[in-house]
Amino acid sequence: MTPVLYRIVRATAGRALRIGWRPAVHGLEHLPAGGAVLAGNHLSVADELFLGAVVPRHIAFWAKAEYFRGHRLAGALVRGLGAIPVERGGGRAVLSAFDAAVPVLRAGGLVAVFPEGTRSPDGRLYRGRTGAVRLARQAGVPIVPFGVTGTDAVQPIDARWPRRVPGAEIGFRFGAPVDVAGGSVREATDEVIRHIAALSGQEYVPAYAPLLRLGR
Repeated sequence: MTPVLYRIVRATAGRALRIGWRPAVHGLEHLPAGGAVLAGNHLSVADELFLGAVVPRHIAFWAKAEYFRGHRLAGALVRGLGAIPVERGGGRAVLSAFDAAVPVLRAGGLVAVFPEGTRSPDGRLYRGRTGAVRLARQAGVPIVPFGVTGTDAVQPIDARWPRRVPGAEIGFRFGAPVDVAGGSVREATDEVIRHIAALSGQEYVPAYAPLLRLGR
């Protein structure tokens, strides 16, 4: 069930984003009717905003746990939108994010994950962390890769809100679902990243991206 706040935000802020920036969207027909993990590159905080605006279904985002523990208003907002807190440090703490996400996927919902684990510091695509594949396997759903472009121009690091930039174009390309049930988790993750690279057109860096601090 789509949270009430999510419906309100999509009908207001989401509509404003679609009208104001007119993002180009391709491949929505690849979204299955049932559950799926949406896995894409991460250029800007605006990625989540525009992804929620262009996909006509509720998306449960994995959000940094710092947002839930920070400002009271920010915590209430991410909870009301149906976001799932995730501890980026890994270990046992990250399992709570899986516990919350798996029922959503098994019930036919969508969960968005950015395998790089943080925003790209320089516009390139970095090595993927294995959480998206592990989540898809545990829930028994496919991964739908997507590539986003242009969001780093309209909301670069340290910008509080998206802005209108002449010539900047936002685009989303969704690929066909990827079955990640076979092979090693690392191999499956690398395959997903290859699909994302093809959709986003980014240069690939075979190393993990440095984690950005909250607020950056």
